[in-house]
This record gives sequence, structure tokens and C-alpha cells, in this order.
Amino acid sequence: MSENIKVVVRCRPMNQSENEKKRENIVEINEYSVSVANPSASLTQKKMFTFDSVYNTITKTDVIYNEMCYSLVESTIEGYNGTIFAYGQTGCGKTHTMQGDGNLNNSGIIHKCFDHIFETISMATNVRYLALVSYLEIYNESIRDLLNTNENTRMINHSLKEIPGIGVSVPTLTTHPVINTNQCYNWLSLGNKNRVTAATLMNEKSSRSHTIFTITLEQSPFFSSVASENNLGGIRRGKLSLVDLAGSERQSKTGAQGERLKEASKINLSLSALGNVISSLVDGKAKHVPFRDSKLTRLLQFFLGFLRRKHKNSYDFLYFTIRVRL
Repeated sequence: MSENIKVVVRCRPMNQSENEKKRENIVEINEYSVSVANPSASLTQKKMFTFDSVYNTITKTDVIYNEMCYSLVESTIEGYNGTIFAYGQTGCGKTHTMQGDGNLNNSGIIHKCFDHIFETISMATNVRYLALVSYLEIYNESIRDLLNTNENTRMINHSLKEIPGIGVSVPTLTTHPVINTNQCYNWLSLGNKNRVTAATLMNEKSSRSHTIFTITLEQSPFFSSVASENNLGGIRRGKLSLVDLAGSERQSKTGAQGERLKEASKINLSLSALGNVISSLVDGKAKHVPFRDSKLTRLLQFFLGFLRRKHKNSYDFLYFTIRVRL
């Protein structure tokens, strides 16, 4: 893989339903690989998949954050750009990994990023920081502002625009300044309440949209009142996008019908587009990268595009989770 991208697997334990049905574990986990057996053909050789790192069912989120995410957030604080996202089937634990279970003692990646950022900012002495947050969801290929407190305008489909020097963005999106971790928690909680979820056969509270929570850090040198032209510095900007993708799913297993079926189709199409983009970028020989095939890939273009150019000012980290087949 590119040096700018890391693919990590976290395997979840069996859930209550699987334990009650006495399902068999067919996954073997090593430090850098996952081997999966075919339960219908026990004599066939296991299929092995290799990744940058693999975490087993008892690994705590703290360990994953410290080993895989800490340096990325440090880079964001220094003015670089990065993305963390979870990908996997419905019910595999993406939202649990990214947002935790609501208990601050078992918080997810997003909460740990907040804590890390503001703890570092609180100790800064020669730098002034401005932190801004935004939160959007992509539902049926429409972009919605999850931090818009006006119910009459929240459902508006916001437009994408490519702005020179900034990249593809949503200029009409609500942004809010934050000064501590608690304010970030509150905005995230508000956005989650506005997010579209629904019950399916695979998950009683399945995410029906992709969400992107973005925290932008602008920093400028702090000078004394006696400043000269020589010691005036410019503003440095770093952006961290924290993405919680809707689950990839087979429609026959979710029992999707009507509106749920339409949602599932849109989800699978956008995830397929994301896979095609990543394949093109990693291949390095593709003349065309299909960023425009979905709203999701367009919004992530600024970050994913650096994988091809290997820009020194970008550190893109892709965090994958997979569902343990049992």
C-alpha cells in the first residue's frame, strides 16, 4: 500500500444472537493477517488476507488509537490533513469503533481525537488556535447539515463546490467554533440525533447514511505586543475528517423493502465508488480516478487525492473494520 494509507482490521466478538445460535468462529487472527475458513467446505484451505495491522476481539479502542491514530492527530495539530474512517458490513461495529457506546470510559476514536487535540492545545504557549467543527451526512446522495438547528432547513440538499486552495467542500455547511472537548461532544451528540437510522434484520439501529465530522484547526504564532515585520508568521491550517460509513450489506439479508431498499442501493453504490477510487489510487497506473461517481468520493477527494501525488503535507489514514463471519 501507499505510505500515506494504512489499512487496519478490527474483528468484533460474537454478538448475543450469534452466541444463542451457537455459531462457530471461523476466523483466525494474526498480527498482520486474517484467515477465514469456509464453513460449508471444512477441508478447503483457509483464505488469508494481509493488512497493515490486525486487532483481535478483545483489543481495547485505547490500544488501537495509541498505535494507529495518535501520530495522525499529532500531524493534524501541526497543520497537516488526515482522514480516519471505518468500513464494513452492517453490524460489524463501525459506529462502536468510531463513537463508542455512549460511555466516556469506553469512548470511540472520535472522542479520543477530541481529547487529544484539546489537551495539546491547552499546553501550547507560543501558538494561538482556532478550532471549528462541522458535521454532515450523505443520505440517498443528498448532503444534509447535521448541525443545523433549524428543522425547516435541515433537510436541504447542500451543493458541492470546488474552491481553489481549499478543494471540494460544502460552503453552505454550518460551522461552529469550539474551545474544549465538551463542546465537541455536544455538537457530535446533536448531529447524531439528527442522523437517519432505521431497523433492519441485521441491525436494529442501522446507519442509513454516511457521516463526516470535520474539525479544522487554524493556528498562528503568538507574539508579544512589540512585534516586528520579521517575526510575523502566516496562518497554518490542518483538517481532520472523521468518517462513519453506512454498512455495506446484502439486501436479501437485511430484509430491505421500499424506502429501506432504496437506501441500501444508494449505500452500496457509493461504497462501490469508494472502492473503485481507492483501487485506482493504489494501482498508480490508472489514468482516471472516478472521484465524481458519488458525493462521498467527491468530498473525500481532497484527502484521497494525495495518495496519488504523495504530497508531503498530507497524512491520510484509512481505518477499516470487517465483520467476523461466523
